[in-house]
Amino acid sequence: MADALWVFGYGSLIWDPGFPVAERVVARLEGWHRSFCMRSIHHRGSLEAPGLVLALDRAAGAFCDGVAFRVEPGAEGATLAALRERELVSSAYLEMTLPVRLSDGRALEALAYVIDPDHVQYCGGLSLEEQARIIADATGGRGPNRDYLWSTAAHLAELGIGDEDLDWLSRRVRQIVTPTQH
Repeated sequence: MADALWVFGYGSLIWDPGFPVAERVVARLEGWHRSFCMRSIHHRGSLEAPGLVLALDRAAGAFCDGVAFRVEPGAEGATLAALRERELVSSAYLEMTLPVRLSDGRALEALAYVIDPDHVQYCGGLSLEEQARIIADATGGRGPNRDYLWSTAAHLAELGIGDEDLDWLSRRVRQIVTPTQH
């Protein structure tokens, strides 16, 4: 298993890995946080109306809880090809191998896709309210941006992974798209 390929998921990979999984374990990545800091011009938005997708944004003292997936033996090459086609579509993500700690205590290296802070699609620092308004309205090739948010938040909750920002955004986007009737 020393040669096993592990992939760290923090967003849609959690609920839609798209590759054969031999093992899935809740894991923590230190030094990075999950953030809607990438403008999506393909999957959850368009060039005319970009949406937002999650990325790992480097931050001292931060951490991101997600899921580490061990790829089914023999499927490593096809998995890498599929992940690169999916995640590197616009070059805003960088592919890195990073140390993660699994919830069962194991420490290992996992493939992760992190934001390139120098890329034009990087938009770190947006207020939560601004993020909510963008997410509420944007739609891309893989559907409405809000569905991406809600699916990720729901799957994190199912796994017992707390994320206050995603919880707040989920509630706020629901308020925006289903305004209270007066």
